[in-house]
Amino acid sequence: MAGVTNSVFRRICREKGADILTTEFVSADGIMHRNARTRSYVEFTEAERPMGVQLFGSDPERLGEAARQVIDWVHPDFIDINFGCPANKVVCRNGGSSLLRDCPLLERVADAVVRACAPLPVTAKIRIGWDEGSVNAVQTARLLESAGIRRVAVHGRTRAQGYSGSANWDVIAKVASAVSIPVIGNGDIADGQIAMERLKSGVAGLMIGRAAMTNPWIFTEIRSTLTGKSFHPPSLEERWQLVRRHCAEEVSGRGDERQAMQGMRSRLMAYTRGMQAAKPLRASLSAISSLMELDDLIAGHLREHPGITPPLPPDR
Repeated sequence: MAGVTNSVFRRICREKGADILTTEFVSADGIMHRNARTRSYVEFTEAERPMGVQLFGSDPERLGEAARQVIDWVHPDFIDINFGCPANKVVCRNGGSSLLRDCPLLERVADAVVRACAPLPVTAKIRIGWDEGSVNAVQTARLLESAGIRRVAVHGRTRAQGYSGSANWDVIAKVASAVSIPVIGNGDIADGQIAMERLKSGVAGLMIGRAAMTNPWIFTEIRSTLTGKSFHPPSLEERWQLVRRHCAEEVSGRGDERQAMQGMRSRLMAYTRGMQAAKPLRASLSAISSLMELDDLIAGHLREHPGITPPLPPDR
């Protein structure tokens, strides 16, 4: 979720019902360089608590030092280690899911961060394995538990899958039954009914990632389903109101309207999934550079589609 889960978006997710938040993942090397831009990635507001900072890297001592530096800077509620990112640019630096191929190193990293952070809790995010021939999530979770990790989130795909195919919840269920620490399930949770089914796997909770990019209301829907309350999908106008607010807060935070709106283009593409006339909308949004342009586009779209409640996108 690099480039997505900044403070503005996290606050939106919190308002829609997310219980626990983490930053986008941050390089331990970047932290140790004490770069101002890197530091901005780990900052958050009090309204976002309970809040974790997610780090990645492969050098145990350096990750421990980086975690300690983050604690001194922003006092998070926990530190999270990313052992799950499948991106080539991370894996080629021996970070993220590459450590699933080197469990001894993964264990040393976890141990170093736990010792550096004590008594602050340390959690971890993993995938079920490197590829179909090396599905080792149970072994990995046990190693993490023995190293002192307090909670492990498991994405139900291998690194080789990336985000293709389907998440393997059978493996996630095996992990949940193999360790005593809480296991959080992740992957293909698109709506409240699916969330309810996935909780039957024995996990202690659910992690929502990509689905929230197109549909922050997924947290509201899941909470409503689990508590037996009715969920009313947002109207087209309500969806645009949230988009407008998100953009305005990005502009306010950056101080440069053009830069902020250009940075929001990919996010706007995601928000329009499932809307009427989405293709021409995206063509316009791909070149947007001001809030005034966005206001004109929103007004025109609402005039063309009055009183519509579009279906929320089935994104996973």
